[in-house]
Amino acid sequence: MEDKIIIYQVLPRLFSNTSDHCIPFGSKEQNGVGKLNHFTPHVLNEIKSLGATHIWYTGVIEHATQTDYSEYGIRPNNPYIVKGKAGSPYAISDYYDIAPDLAEEIPNRMQEYENLIERTHQAGLKVIMDFVPNHVAREYHSDAMPVGVEQLGAQDNSEKQFDAQNNFYYIPRQRFSPRFFVGQNTANEYNEFPARATGNDRFDAFPEHHDWYETVKLNYGVDYLDWCRHHFDPIPDTWYKMRDIILFWCSKGIDGLRCDMVHMVPVEFWHWAITEVKRQYPHIIFIAEIYEPSLYRPYIEYGQFDYLYDKVGLYDKLRAIECHDVSAAQISYCWQSLDGLSGHMLNFLENHDEQRFASMQYAGDATRVLPSLIVSATLSRAPMMIYFGQELGEKAQDAEGFSGHDGRTTIFDYWSVPTVRAWYNEGHCNNDKLTPEQCTLRNLYKQVLTLCNSEKAISQGEFFDLMYVNFDNGNFDPHRHYAYLRYTPDEILLIAVNFGTQASDISINIPALALDMMGIESASYDAIELLSGKRETKHLHRALPFTTQVDGKGAVIWKIKR
Repeated sequence: MEDKIIIYQVLPRLFSNTSDHCIPFGSKEQNGVGKLNHFTPHVLNEIKSLGATHIWYTGVIEHATQTDYSEYGIRPNNPYIVKGKAGSPYAISDYYDIAPDLAEEIPNRMQEYENLIERTHQAGLKVIMDFVPNHVAREYHSDAMPVGVEQLGAQDNSEKQFDAQNNFYYIPRQRFSPRFFVGQNTANEYNEFPARATGNDRFDAFPEHHDWYETVKLNYGVDYLDWCRHHFDPIPDTWYKMRDIILFWCSKGIDGLRCDMVHMVPVEFWHWAITEVKRQYPHIIFIAEIYEPSLYRPYIEYGQFDYLYDKVGLYDKLRAIECHDVSAAQISYCWQSLDGLSGHMLNFLENHDEQRFASMQYAGDATRVLPSLIVSATLSRAPMMIYFGQELGEKAQDAEGFSGHDGRTTIFDYWSVPTVRAWYNEGHCNNDKLTPEQCTLRNLYKQVLTLCNSEKAISQGEFFDLMYVNFDNGNFDPHRHYAYLRYTPDEILLIAVNFGTQASDISINIPALALDMMGIESASYDAIELLSGKRETKHLHRALPFTTQVDGKGAVIWKIKR
C-alpha cells in the first residue's frame, strides 16, 4: 500500500521573501517577492524531513497582477479589477503560463518551473499544482498558448446570454457596471461591453465589492437562468479547452491537481475530463475543493475525484471544539456522516482560505494545537495537509494591504511571513533565528507527521471509535476527551486527546467488539507512548479499563505490540 499523503502547501510568492520592512499595499519593488528557484535541494529536503510526501505550489500559474510585465510580452491588467498589488492566484490570466513574479529570469519562467518539478522529485516529494476551472481573470488573454490553441471566448456569440458553445456567460447590451469605482472618467477606466457573469455566479452586470468581481465565470453548458438546464450534447467547447489545459500541465511531470471550487462546475465535466486525463496519466491525483456534503459521493464515485476537502466536516468541528465549547464527542459524527468516504477526505487545520490556528481570530495560541493536530492527522488513512508557517505557529497578525488584519496570510499582496522568514534564514532553513517555542512546535509537527507513515496502523490500519462505550464512564469526559483505536494485524494504537486545559487521568473502556475485531485476547501488554517515549504495562481487557494521563491540550498515542 502507498504511504499516507502529507501535503505541504506553500505560496512561493511569500515563502522565500526575506524582506523585513514590508509596507501595506507595497509594490513588488518595495516589498520583494519569493522565487521558484529559491526551492533548492536543501530547502526541499528540509520540507520533506517534516514528514511531507507532496508539496502544493500555490499560485504558480499566471494570474492578474498590478505589476506591469508588458516588456516581456505579457498584457498588463487594469488595476481596478485586480485584488491587491500582487493579485489573486485564482484570477488566472493565462492558463498556459507561469506567473512572472516567481521567475528570476522572466523569459525562462516555464523552464524554471520545469526545473522545480525535477528538483522536487529528486528530493523525494511529489508536485501538486492548482487548476482553477470555474472562472478566469476579467482580462484573460493567453500570450503563451501552444500553436493551434484558441483564445477563450474567441468564437463566442456575445449577443446571447447563454449558448452551450460559448466560453462565457453574457449580459447582452449591458455595460459592466459594478457598484464600486473602476476608474470612471480616468485614463485607467475599465470598460467591458457586453458585461459577463462574475465568477461567484453573479449573472448581472452589477457585482458588489465583496463579490469575485475580478473574475468571469466559465460556461460548461449549464443555463443557470433557465432552471440550470444542461446542454452537454454536443460536448461544450469549454470542456475541450479545459481538458487540454489539464493535459498540458500533466505533460510537465506534475503528480496532482488541487481543483478550485469544483462544485461550481458540473460533475459531468469532471467524469469526462478526469477519465480522459487518467487514460494518459493514470498516476495523477485529483483533489477537490468542495463545500457541499450532499455532493461528496457524486464527485468521488461519478466525478472520479481521489480526495475532497473535509472543511465543513472535521475542520469546522475541530474549530468549534477549540473556540466555541462544542463537545469533543461530536467528532464521531464527522466520520459517521461520511458513510464510508473517510479515506477520500483531505484533512487540514489551515490553508490559504482559512484563518491561522494561532491567530487571535482562532485559538490565539499555537501550543493548543496538539489535540486537533492528532485527530486531523491520525483519524483515518486520508491525506493530511499543513500550510507553510503553521508548523512555526504563524499568527498572521499583519494588515498586509488588500487582505487586511483578518487572521489569514495574504494571497493578494506582496509580503513576507515573519515566522517563515526566520526559519528560511536566507535559504539555510534552520533554527538559528527561531524562538525556543517555535523550535518545540516545529519538532512536534515533525514528530506527528512522520508518525503518520512510520506507523502502519495510521497509514494503512483500521479505525475503531471508543466514544460510545465511554459516555457514562466517570473517569472520562466525552465533552473534552476523544479516544479511538487504529490497528493492523501486527500493531494496535490507542489514541486519546484532551481538548481541556487541565491534565486528566482518564480510564477508557475497551469493548469486546473491538478486541474481537482486532483478534486480540484480554490481557496486559507492554506499551510505549509514541509522543513521550514512556513505557508502561497497559490493559486491553473486556473487564479492565485502559488508563492513561493526558496533559491539558495534550494527546497520547499508546502503541501495543501483539
